Amino acid sequence: MIEVDVALNMAAEAGLDLVEVAPLARPPVVRIMDYGKYKFEQAKQARQAKKKQHIIQLKEVKYRPGIEKHDFDTKTNHARSFIGDGNKVKVTLMFRGRQIAHPEIGMAVVERVAQTLADVAKVETPARLEGKALTMILTPK
Repeated sequence: MIEVDVALNMAAEAGLDLVEVAPLARPPVVRIMDYGKYKFEQAKQARQAKKKQHIIQLKEVKYRPGIEKHDFDTKTNHARSFIGDGNKVKVTLMFRGRQIAHPEIGMAVVERVAQTLADVAKVETPARLEGKALTMILTPK
């Protein structure tokens, strides 16, 4: 255990700072270090960690009940690429006018999407009818 005055003099002689590491300890723990360099290293580590993280976004692909095969394949391939990038995909099937009278047709399209993407995605939220839209959320496996 060294007195505060002696520790400050040692730090000044070395051209460094006296930094309190554990203020709640009895006696408080201090370290002689270059505080500016320490803060720079901390900021550098934080930047590296931020660079490595991936923020998952929710992408949306919209379908209609009477969708043709080519349109279906194109939209499903877009959804596949979104899932490949690590994003979630919200599959939305919009009903217009009297189409809402046959929700089973829309359910079949949404289930077909889930079956087609079953190799790369799993269903997070099953298909449910919300107003005039049928929605389902897929996540990467």
